[in-house]
Amino acid sequence: MNLQPTHLATDFVRLVPLQDGDFEGLFAIAADPLLWEQHPNPDRYKREVFLNYFEGAMASKGALMLVDAGSSEPMGCSRFYDYDPAGSSVIIGYTFVARKHWGTEANRTMKRLMLDHAFESVDRVLFHIGAGNIRSQMAIGKIGAVKIGEEDVAYYGEQPKRNFVYEICRSNWNDPIR
Repeated sequence: MNLQPTHLATDFVRLVPLQDGDFEGLFAIAADPLLWEQHPNPDRYKREVFLNYFEGAMASKGALMLVDAGSSEPMGCSRFYDYDPAGSSVIIGYTFVARKHWGTEANRTMKRLMLDHAFESVDRVLFHIGAGNIRSQMAIGKIGAVKIGEEDVAYYGEQPKRNFVYEICRSNWNDPIR
């Protein structure tokens, strides 16, 4: 599975592989404390904490920046990680979207593009959602994900935090987003 595809796009958004030079544009979005208020790491709006997130994104080799298809303005970020060919699964997570795009089709379109791409190679897509992140839990439920468990997840360079694990299977992917 290609964890950083270059063809994921609609007329509205594009997903592009994250590059070192994207830090400042993403940090301008991430510096909003309200973005992280329900997240397991609510201090990610601080530059030094976000730098750790960004370093983890680059090290993952699966991070994608969400950009406006018209202006190329950064809108957020997500990534594929823990690809398991033997188990035919991959995880999508570490997602954030600028608050000015909350309630728009930005996150849903990003997830649809990522899911469609993943299901070309795997049977299951998993999501780690912070136990207190009600917004993300509701959003992932709207696209058909089902909670299958809980686990402590050690984010890159951080202490483990309680997360809920959600799943969408290729056999159940009817793309309710379209």
